[in-house]
Amino acid sequence: MCAYVRLPGAAAFAALVLLMLLLLYAVHRWRNPRCAGGGRLPPGSMGLPLVGETLQFFSPDASFDVPRFVRHRLASYGPIFKTSLVGHPVVVSADEELNHMVFQQEGQLFQSWYPDSFVEILGRDNVGEQQGATFKYLKNMVLRFFGPESLRDSALLCDVEHAITSSLCTWSTLPAVELKEAISTMVFDLSANKLLGLEPSRSKVLRKSFFDFVRGLISFPLYLPGTAYYSCMKGRQIAMEVLQEALEERKRSVQMLGGAGGDEKARRRHGDFLDCVIQEITREEPLVTDKMALDLMFVLLFASFHTTSLALTLAVKLLADHPRVLEELTAEHEAILNARKPGREADGITWMEYKSMTFTSQVINETVRLANIAPGIFRKALKDVQFKGYTIPAGWGVMVCPPAVHLNPDIYPDPLAFNPSRFKDKPEINRGSRHFMAFGGGLRFCVGADFSKLQMSIFLHFLVTRYMWKNLGGGKIVRNPGLEFPEGYHIKIRQRS
Repeated sequence: MCAYVRLPGAAAFAALVLLMLLLLYAVHRWRNPRCAGGGRLPPGSMGLPLVGETLQFFSPDASFDVPRFVRHRLASYGPIFKTSLVGHPVVVSADEELNHMVFQQEGQLFQSWYPDSFVEILGRDNVGEQQGATFKYLKNMVLRFFGPESLRDSALLCDVEHAITSSLCTWSTLPAVELKEAISTMVFDLSANKLLGLEPSRSKVLRKSFFDFVRGLISFPLYLPGTAYYSCMKGRQIAMEVLQEALEERKRSVQMLGGAGGDEKARRRHGDFLDCVIQEITREEPLVTDKMALDLMFVLLFASFHTTSLALTLAVKLLADHPRVLEELTAEHEAILNARKPGREADGITWMEYKSMTFTSQVINETVRLANIAPGIFRKALKDVQFKGYTIPAGWGVMVCPPAVHLNPDIYPDPLAFNPSRFKDKPEINRGSRHFMAFGGGLRFCVGADFSKLQMSIFLHFLVTRYMWKNLGGGKIVRNPGLEFPEGYHIKIRQRS
């Protein structure tokens, strides 16, 4: 009878022990993954089950240096290590040869990939999720509007100049300007106009949703009210509603003008990117769906205003902190004005003048090298990849780490110093290289890079030739893991006498 009474307790204890053993085994397997073919994984830690090392990855770091998460692991494991981020096994690369292979072997050994939480943010049909011929088609579609040839031959140059000069003039009348927000507004309104034909008054709601979106873009993916990620997703939802409305409105406009078979000039009367989108989705056999078009415009709006505004804000701060660089930059732009023929001193910037801004280009390259706005560029292995004795298993993510390259003292001596002249006589980096990937690399080199550099160059031209500024507060930089100005950057701008 006694034995019969004790048996359930013994069975429960045995079950508990078995459960603990299974949990320990699962944790052991998680922390010690194996290659199916018996290869050797890179060193590193997979962190906690499911969570991995995500919390460490998102921890803020008040430094220009390589993010703490990567810096500590490079010291422990070397330039290639494994980890787990938001539930995905990932190999992180600071090795220039592996980075080059990842970019050059797109579609063969690797393909574009981002963690599910990031895909939800940018959209399931965003251009980063497209592969092969579909991606190339979308890329060429964007380049037809924002590529170098279009920038040279269109009114974009004049529109950029007008947006910048009017903004600077307005800011100079204010007692103080929070530069990051001011530049973000300027660039966003310009982008919304060139992409969708929206005037600043109409783009206000869209701009507000994008500001909410960006605040939680690179954050822990916890979808609960009050979290940055929740704010981000709500911002995306509102933005997509505005974009959908703009698309439907333009469709109705096209139908009134005779549909796809109507007069081409009449149908393209707006002269914006949405004209190109409508032309694509109204073909008899369209290759671009409405969802793809909406996600494409969303990504273009985000990329055009977020990255450019951060880089410009940092450039202004760095110039203020380095008066000799500012002096050399100012001299270049005053020389452009002095070289103009009498009577056209106040004319707009020409394409030839823009292309002559060699030191300005060096300032921009050095700024984005230090900024490292994208803390990681993600790909996925399509098959087992062997590299330097390690195996990257098929299906694993690969995170190329630009900061680890851009701040490598073996590549860039005194890497934390602001020294634009280090890019003198290095035109090859303008399309990306093993040592410079601020705009990505390979097939997916940023399609908006030329437009971004154009905006930055024209902004710097008018800033240094017409205005002076002084710091009023803020300017502190934090990586979280992307670049942020948590206290803003407050300045006073006044016209030069």
